[in-house]
Amino acid sequence: MSLHVFLYGARVSSTLDSPPVPALDASARTAPRRRTRVLALPEARWALLATAAFLLALPLHFADAPGWTYGALYAIAYLAGGWEPLLEGLRALRGKTLDVDLLMIVAALGAAAIGQVLDGALLIVIFATSGALEALATARTADSVRGLLDLAPATATRVTADGEESVPVSRLSVGDELLIRPGERIGADGRVLDGTSEADQATITGEPLPVLKTPGDEVFAGTLNGTGALRVRVERDPADSVIARIVTLVEEASRTKAPTQLFIEKIEQRYAVGVVAATLAVFAVPLAFGADLTGALLRAMTFMIVASPCAVVLATMPPLLSAIATAGRHGVLVKSALAMERLGEIDTAALDKTGTLTEGAPEVTAVRPVTGSGLDEDALLALAAAAEHPSEHPLARAIVAAARTRDLRLTPARDFAAKPGHGVTATVDGRVVTVGRPDSGLDPDTDTDTDTDTDTDVEGGTVVRVERDGAPVGTLVLADRPRADAAGTAAGLTALTGTSPVLLTGDNPRAAAQVATATGITDVRACLLPEDKVTAVRELQRAGRKVLFVGDGVNDAPALATAHAGVAMGRAGSDLALETADAVVVRDELAAIPAVVRLSRAARRLVVQNLLVAGAFITVLVLWDLLGHLPLPLGVAGHEGSTVLVGLNGLRLLRESAWRPPESAGHRPDGGRPRAL
Repeated sequence: MSLHVFLYGARVSSTLDSPPVPALDASARTAPRRRTRVLALPEARWALLATAAFLLALPLHFADAPGWTYGALYAIAYLAGGWEPLLEGLRALRGKTLDVDLLMIVAALGAAAIGQVLDGALLIVIFATSGALEALATARTADSVRGLLDLAPATATRVTADGEESVPVSRLSVGDELLIRPGERIGADGRVLDGTSEADQATITGEPLPVLKTPGDEVFAGTLNGTGALRVRVERDPADSVIARIVTLVEEASRTKAPTQLFIEKIEQRYAVGVVAATLAVFAVPLAFGADLTGALLRAMTFMIVASPCAVVLATMPPLLSAIATAGRHGVLVKSALAMERLGEIDTAALDKTGTLTEGAPEVTAVRPVTGSGLDEDALLALAAAAEHPSEHPLARAIVAAARTRDLRLTPARDFAAKPGHGVTATVDGRVVTVGRPDSGLDPDTDTDTDTDTDTDVEGGTVVRVERDGAPVGTLVLADRPRADAAGTAAGLTALTGTSPVLLTGDNPRAAAQVATATGITDVRACLLPEDKVTAVRELQRAGRKVLFVGDGVNDAPALATAHAGVAMGRAGSDLALETADAVVVRDELAAIPAVVRLSRAARRLVVQNLLVAGAFITVLVLWDLLGHLPLPLGVAGHEGSTVLVGLNGLRLLRESAWRPPESAGHRPDGGRPRAL
């Protein structure tokens, strides 16, 4: 066989022995990626047209060009960005509701009616861009869920009394018997009846290495079979598989954010109704007492301008967008202003293990030659790497990589064979070399675990035994090491939240405990399926915590969606995790996570400052217009002045100093709190 698997402690049934299979390429290991392009969305195209027209009009306007030149461009901006919210607003009116979108369209038209075309165009562009971002987020979420469903194969081989038949997965039912050939994806959740193989189930449990599957073991739909053949009895309807449940959990978690959105809509409704009613009153009351029509209309339109929420909108967006830009420069992509705001609200962190706190791939951590074998560490590693070189198993790749790191020369191997249940055998320099599971005691001087019932030593790593001509010559220990910045990140998050992070992993308790010890985490929960991680996050939320979840795999997506804020590791992260998370750490630097949380908190402080400033300006200008006589130019100047002021205040987060150095996380006397900006 061309693929090498370590199928420890079992033998393949002779009825299921398989011919050689080709190596699996990357396309076979991941689901196809379907990603909606930005300009495929009509909302994005209209927003782009409105923004382009507005930007072209600005220099002509300030250069005192003929009015028809920039007037036509402003008209395009109004039409491109305003027709859809106007239509939606009219539909809302038909349903006896009034939203802020319609109010802003009316305010923009009102501004244009009294000659303030620039103000109205700016409002239109802001709301058109916001609508496009919302549509893009919705489309990308749908893309990621569809991509997850592509993990499961379309057909499966069902074993019948007459032989075998290929059937659509949707036609499978509980009790059906399936034949899973080497390299195939498993078509349904079930239990192994016969055969031995390994399954790459990182998409479900996050485990970094393929897992041994023997009769009686559970397998999951969408996971990748190794080089052995399996007979599997279906135990769940395809609609109830773990993959299907992950999709459902993501959708349910997304819907749990709706109450917050409903609350915001209620506030918008009340504000919009109040401003419209007040504008009508400002126009009608003076007119009823004998004021002239032009004066009453001018006062009402001035009120509409100064009471419009443009300053409030800009009070919130520049700090958050500036924080997003600064985070992006440092390798953290935060997907929206709402996501940036949520990151600063968290008070508890929950972390995945494999690929998040750890590198996500095994590496050689110890080389232990047997006393009297005549081999030193380099010679033992070179011997094992030579035998493993033809293999494509993750452990084999790690052994070969370790040998290359030491610049060791590898002798070409002959007669290579991978034997399920034992390991690999090859002839190196005329001697038969076997690399596989330790199944008998070794010389005490090797200082290895000789327990035949385990494949891990006290370090929590995988022990690989090396034999030459049937005699043991040493062992190698391989482990998935914690990232270099894992401990510092855990300490930084503890300082920010006041609570030690929680480790949530699908890996075994021993491996989880090893990583927890290395990173200083005390709350460890292992052997978790995706729904178990969701349950753990929800338990924390029911206790009143706002949870930040950090993960990288498909199995982490439900928890990422359920948590108050989710961060995905970008380098090896699955499509679904990247799409579901609120932020993505592109450079895989864990220390960037506490840094972006601190940045978010700084942005939220600036938002509060800006809202106070904007609210004060609106209050003063509105009272001036109502109780006195506010000249229209002064009203516009005050309104625009407040807008510029809060905008510039928000842009302060674009400074390089706004990003707190990751290495300082958790080590400053102030406990990691950011300095006031």
